[in-house]
Amino acid sequence: MMKLLRRTLIVAAIAAPAFAHAAATVDAPAPAFSAVTADGKTVSLADYKGKTVVLEWTNHDCPYVKKHYGSGNMQAQQKDAAAQGVVWLQVISSAPGQQGFVDGATAQKLNADRSAVPAATLLDPKGDLGKLYGAQTTPHLYVIKADGTLAYKGGIDSLATADKADIARAEPYVKEALAAVAAGKKVEKASTRPYGCSVKYAS
Repeated sequence: MMKLLRRTLIVAAIAAPAFAHAAATVDAPAPAFSAVTADGKTVSLADYKGKTVVLEWTNHDCPYVKKHYGSGNMQAQQKDAAAQGVVWLQVISSAPGQQGFVDGATAQKLNADRSAVPAATLLDPKGDLGKLYGAQTTPHLYVIKADGTLAYKGGIDSLATADKADIARAEPYVKEALAAVAAGKKVEKASTRPYGCSVKYAS
């Protein structure tokens, strides 16, 4: 039994994600990046200097993502953010052949069908952006202040379930983070546990 346990621990250590020491740290400058969007443009974080930015890791086939899109919760938060001048960016880090991988045209159709309104959808099939930020789950969200510092990272809310009925009674971490940033206040719960499906990086 002890040998099996040691072997399991060794395998787990080898399989530890490469982003375990990623540089996305609250109150520090958010890692700079550039990425290709679903409509074929190249954007960088620097393009949005002076604006609050939300990064939302997503996988349309994940039950936890379906919870927030199927209920309209994610779309509502995207619309509210846009109304406040916040730039909301979806990120798809699923690798080719993995759950959630889509090409640009499919990503755009998915958003149109769901009435989703991100400012852009970033395609990250190699996982470089996801690993840079240490994205672990779909959804996993980050809020970057206008000065480029990371204000929040973690779950969309406090209830780690795939049940739409739980949304109304959950603490809405991302909404609270955006409200604090808009008011010039420190985010009270600036780092929370993300929940959802694991990001489907290339194995």
